Amino acid sequence: MLRIVVGKPGLDGHDRGAKVVARALRDAGHEVIYTGLHQTPEQIVETAIQEDADLIGLSVLSGAHMTQFKRLLELLEERDAADIVVFGGGIVPEEDIPVLSALGVAKIFTPGATTSEITGWVREQFPDDQPA
Repeated sequence: MLRIVVGKPGLDGHDRGAKVVARALRDAGHEVIYTGLHQTPEQIVETAIQEDADLIGLSVLSGAHMTQFKRLLELLEERDAADIVVFGGGIVPEEDIPVLSALGVAKIFTPGATTSEITGWVREQFPDDQPA
């Protein structure tokens, strides 16, 4: 079973999508820790380390995706936790996705992605860690 932290960084208060994704991942058999609204990258990384997370999923709708993902990845590196896989979703322009990928974000799901796509991607990336 995977441990997945779902974080909602920054000032954006729209968390319905993050909650839907968290529920879908939980329904797929994973342990999910949702950090709630208005979290800093520092708080999300601290939670992921404390919870021994395998993945961090960020929901960013505020337009601050480049800053939020970059900072989170820097913090993971600083804390010797760069093995935690980072993915995310939200309003991210197509041209920013390759830049985020180069920074180390494993996957970005854009608006319209289904929960099946997200849980399927997790299943493909971690085939040995799926619930029985």
